[in-house]
Amino acid sequence: MSEESLPQDAGAQDTRTGYDGSPEEPGEALPAYAERVLDVAELIPPGRVMTYGDVAEWLEEGGPRQVGRVMALYGGAVPWWRVVRADGVLLPGHQQRALGHYRAEGTPLKEASRAAEGHLPRIDMRRARWDGGERAEGHT
Repeated sequence: MSEESLPQDAGAQDTRTGYDGSPEEPGEALPAYAERVLDVAELIPPGRVMTYGDVAEWLEEGGPRQVGRVMALYGGAVPWWRVVRADGVLLPGHQQRALGHYRAEGTPLKEASRAAEGHLPRIDMRRARWDGGERAEGHT
């Protein structure tokens, strides 16, 4: 998926990073949709999560794949671990980093069964999911 698959809109200057923390090119324009996605990620309280689809629904624009693409490209400067898969599985390749954040923030987790790959817990989506309840404050 390319940036062309993001909803079309004007860009703004930013120097955010992807999940791996690698910076984008200096002065590179950040698409306005990406800026909105990252703003939502920053609103999610510690210990809570939203799914990629929740973020798209909250914005009333795009979909889970577009949100995931934004997070992969630019999410390193925001609490990326709070935007998750709907099944609660930890982000592949970033499980240990995310798990450290979840434990530090008290995010509800479901301990992994012995049969689970890598014995990693999942996010307890029923308890951890945030609906953006305070979103009307300061949201335009």
